[in-house]
Amino acid sequence: MASEPHHPTIPPGDHKAYMEYALEKARLSPPASTKFCVGAVLVDADRNTVLSTGYSLKLPPNPGSTHAEQCCFIKIAQQHNLPEERIGEVLPPNAVLYTTMEPCNKRLSGNRTCVERILGLGGAVKVVYVGIREPEVFVGENEGMERLRGAGVLVEVVEGMQDQILKVSTAGHEVESQ
Repeated sequence: MASEPHHPTIPPGDHKAYMEYALEKARLSPPASTKFCVGAVLVDADRNTVLSTGYSLKLPPNPGSTHAEQCCFIKIAQQHNLPEERIGEVLPPNAVLYTTMEPCNKRLSGNRTCVERILGLGGAVKVVYVGIREPEVFVGENEGMERLRGAGVLVEVVEGMQDQILKVSTAGHEVESQ
């Protein structure tokens, strides 16, 4: 598997800079009226290094329906020649996920949700930084953040980028003039 391009150097704990990097990835997702353009970055917070990145629609097994968080996990699985469900065994102790949009808790495609994927790693991802809540466009209210918190995952919203993230996330959606 080809390695990812060089990642930017981001100061430790600069959550906004990591979210900006995730937003850069979200911009790579092809706009469509049927989905959101989301970016994600998986980080080893102890070493301050990017482990993997992803964006909506990037990778098989179902190109067109893979979510950004799932892409991050698939890349780790490929690097370690493991099924995605077992990457918790190889993730560093302080793996942190940045995602421009709240991880999904319901999917119309029937695929496994991002919340289930995170929780299925047995506590390997203890912190998730979120840019915005999922708009209620496709599945109604998303309770992803609440479900993660209820399972002991720390979920923090990175403030100050909501307008930017919403604009990128909804690229390709018809917007009614207000």
